[in-house]
Amino acid sequence: MNFTLKPGDAAPDFDLPATDGRTYGLSDFSDAVALVVFFTCNHCPFVIGSDEVTRATALKFMPQGVKFVGINSNSQRTHAKDSFEHMVQRMQEQKFPWVYLHDRTQDVARAYGALRTPHFFVFDAERRLVYTGRGVDNPRQAEKATVNDLDRALAELLAGKPVSVPLTNPIGCNVKWEGQDPHWMPPEACDLV
Repeated sequence: MNFTLKPGDAAPDFDLPATDGRTYGLSDFSDAVALVVFFTCNHCPFVIGSDEVTRATALKFMPQGVKFVGINSNSQRTHAKDSFEHMVQRMQEQKFPWVYLHDRTQDVARAYGALRTPHFFVFDAERRLVYTGRGVDNPRQAEKATVNDLDRALAELLAGKPVSVPLTNPIGCNVKWEGQDPHWMPPEACDLV
């Protein structure tokens, strides 16, 4: 069995608290023509380095009915800056155009098979996975990126075309699993391509 969702798989539901004080599940995004769920955090240099290109991609596609959901599944015991309080502070400072959810139990990260931060999952209107992997090919220094896989996948999906590259390997820090070494990954987790 694959650790990470593969193209064609259905989006697992969730019930998670957000920095805006609400709790969200998949049904809260039922009107989206496409849904981008991405695993992120507060401290990772790959996240911080690519936040603005992710913001630009979100702002480009949101008017076309795409919604974005960021999920922080990192253990705050591994990295204190990944606490919910720091999530709230970060959203207040950065005003990102997405909902930011906290997966304290890490159950949602396991359900999706999140490998790294950031790790993107793009679902179509039926909430079937059409793309998973990296956002750009150089997230730590996004200004040097030459490929925006997330942008391409969304553009192809919205144009009614099959996504030409449905899988890439996410680039970033590994998810910080509770009670594990900071560099530990589940044994069944592996590269996607």
